[in-house]
Amino acid sequence: MRLPVATCFAGFVLMAPFAAVAQTEHAAHHGAAAAPNAQTAMTNGVVKKVDKAAGSVTIAHEPLTNLGMPAMTMTFLVQDRAWLNGMKEGAKIRFVASSVKGELTVVAVEQAK
Repeated sequence: MRLPVATCFAGFVLMAPFAAVAQTEHAAHHGAAAAPNAQTAMTNGVVKKVDKAAGSVTIAHEPLTNLGMPAMTMTFLVQDRAWLNGMKEGAKIRFVASSVKGELTVVAVEQAK
């Protein structure tokens, strides 16, 4: 039996939201962090060490609410290694960190004002 194209299309459109929910629930089950978005608040921090060879930066930071972490000093990878050229020890920054492929990574950064 052949279904009209409109019927098949309607089925795909109606199922799309369920697929998105299933994918989100699957990622949450495996402990995947949500990707940062416009609503992810930036966190204040102070650069303690820049390691260009490792592509990382050590930051003393306020609580990371999106990751459920208290204030501490820790090392993060950076999404774009070019950002390390603008970072200096002692610099005050605002940043967003996220889990990227299981690694805590700075995914947005700016100089604090």
